[in-house]
Amino acid sequence: MSSYLDKAQNAFKSNVQGAASRVSNKRTFAAASASAPSPSPASQSTPSPSSKDQKRKRETLPVVYSQPSETGYGSDSYTQVTYIIEFLKKKGEPKSFKEILEYMSFMGLPDQQKRTLAAILRKHGRLEWIPDPKKKVQAWDSGKFQHRPIINVRTKDQLLAYLQKKADAQGVSVKELKDGWPDCEDAITELEKQHRLLVTRTKKDGHARMVWADDPTLRHPVEPEFETMWHRIELADPDDLVRKLIEAGQKPASEDPSKRVKAPPKAKDKKKRPPRKGGRTTNVHMEHLLRDFDHLRG
Repeated sequence: MSSYLDKAQNAFKSNVQGAASRVSNKRTFAAASASAPSPSPASQSTPSPSSKDQKRKRETLPVVYSQPSETGYGSDSYTQVTYIIEFLKKKGEPKSFKEILEYMSFMGLPDQQKRTLAAILRKHGRLEWIPDPKKKVQAWDSGKFQHRPIINVRTKDQLLAYLQKKADAQGVSVKELKDGWPDCEDAITELEKQHRLLVTRTKKDGHARMVWADDPTLRHPVEPEFETMWHRIELADPDDLVRKLIEAGQKPASEDPSKRVKAPPKAKDKKKRPPRKGGRTTNVHMEHLLRDFDHLRG
C-alpha cells in the first residue's frame, strides 16, 4: 500500500515540476521577444556619407516670386510712349524727335530701335505728327510731335468757339479740358463773371466741373425794389391751387385733389396650396378593420 502511495506522490511531484518549468520557459521567451529590436529601426541605420550628400542637395531654396521683365523706364518702345506723352503734354508745344530722344536719354540706342519708336509715335492716337515743311520727302526722324488732347482747346476764344459749334446742349467736362489746358480754371472763372459761361461747381472745393455757353445779351438787370416785391409773393399750396383757380373763374389743367377718388388698395392674394395627390397609403394591413359592415346586418 505504501509503495502505491509513494509512486503516486512521486508522479505528482514530477508533474508539478514539469508544469513549473514550462511556465518559466514561456515567460523567458516573452521577455526575449519584447526586448528584441524591431526590424524597422534596424533598417534606419546610420546614414552613409552619400545619403548625407543627397539630403544636402535637397535643401529648400528661398522662394523667388515672379518679377516683371522690365521695371522703371526699361528699353521697350511701347513702355516709353506714356512718358513721352506726359513730356509733350507738359511742354504744350511741338518737339522734334531728337529732342524727345534727348529727354528720354535714348541717343545711344541702335537706329533700328529709334525707327521703331518713331513709327509708334506717328501712329499713336494721343500724339500728332507735324511733317517738316522744308522737306518734300519726309525721313523717318523728320517733323515734330505734339500732344493731342481730348478737347483741342487752349484759350478762351477757342473754348467759346468750341461751345458754339456744339450741336447738342450737353455740357463740357472741365476734366477733359484740363487734358490739353491744365490751367483753365482762371479763364473759366473770368468768363463766368462776364456771363459768357454757365458753370457748375463742386460743393466741397468749389472747383469748376461742367461748363455751357452763355449769352450776356440775354441778361438784363432787375431793380432791387422789384426783386424784393417778387420774393414777398407767397405761392399757393398745391392742394389749394385748383380751388383758387376755380374761384377766379379759370379752368385748372389738373383736377381737384380733394375730389380725386382714390382706388381702394388691392388685397394681396394668398397663394393656395394645391391638394396633395397620390399620397402614400399607410396601414394597408388594417383596411379590413375600417370597412363598414352595417349593410350585412339583418
